[in-house]
Amino acid sequence: MFADSAGYCQNPACAQQLFVDTAKGEAIHFAEMAHIFAASDNGPRSKADLTDAERGSYDNLILLCANCHTTIDKAPDDYPDTLIRQWKRDRAERLADLFSVKAFASRAEVRAAIEPLLTANKVTFETYGPGSDARFDIESEVPTAWHRKMLGSIIPNNKRILAILDKNRGLASGREAVTVEKFRQHTDDLIARHLTDADGGQRFPGAMDQIMVDDG
Repeated sequence: MFADSAGYCQNPACAQQLFVDTAKGEAIHFAEMAHIFAASDNGPRSKADLTDAERGSYDNLILLCANCHTTIDKAPDDYPDTLIRQWKRDRAERLADLFSVKAFASRAEVRAAIEPLLTANKVTFETYGPGSDARFDIESEVPTAWHRKMLGSIIPNNKRILAILDKNRGLASGREAVTVEKFRQHTDDLIARHLTDADGGQRFPGAMDQIMVDDG
C-alpha cells in the first residue's frame, strides 16, 4: 500500500506528500490507512456481510492523508465505496504514466532508465541505512528518517525498476533474469519488514549494479 502510493495521498485530487522533513530535520508522516467499507458494522460505509479478514484486506484499504481520511469518514454518503475504489485505480494509472514504463530498443536504454533509480537508492542507503555513521549516535533522528525514506522512496523506486525490467525482459540474459527475481524477492521482503516488522529476507543482489550494463 505504501509502495503503491509512491508517497502521496491516494485521493488523486490531493497532492499531499505523506512523508516529509520538518525545518529542523525531524521526519514525520501524514499517512493513514482508511477502510473503504468500515472496520465495524457501525462505521462509515459499513457492510455487515464482510468477514474480519475481508475488512482488513488490501482491497478494502486505501492510504490517505489525515484530512482526506477524516473527510470521507465524516461524509460517507458523499464518498461511496465506488468512488474510493476509483481513487485507487486512478492513482495506479497515474503512477504507471509517471513511471513511463515502455519497451526499449536496446539494453543501453533500459540501463539509462533504471540507473538513476539505483543510484538514488544507493545514496539513500549510505546516508540513512543501518550501516550509516548515524548508528553510532543514540540521539540521531536518522532511524526514523530511514523508515520514511524506505516507504516513500526506496520501495517505490524498486517497484519502478521492476516494472521497467519486466517490460524489457526480452533484452535480459538468463543470468540477469535470475537477478531480477532475486531483486523482486528483496523488494517484497523490504515491504514485509517495514510494514509488518517481519524478520530476515533476501538481501539486495549485488548483480543489480551491473544489470543491462554490457551485452549480457
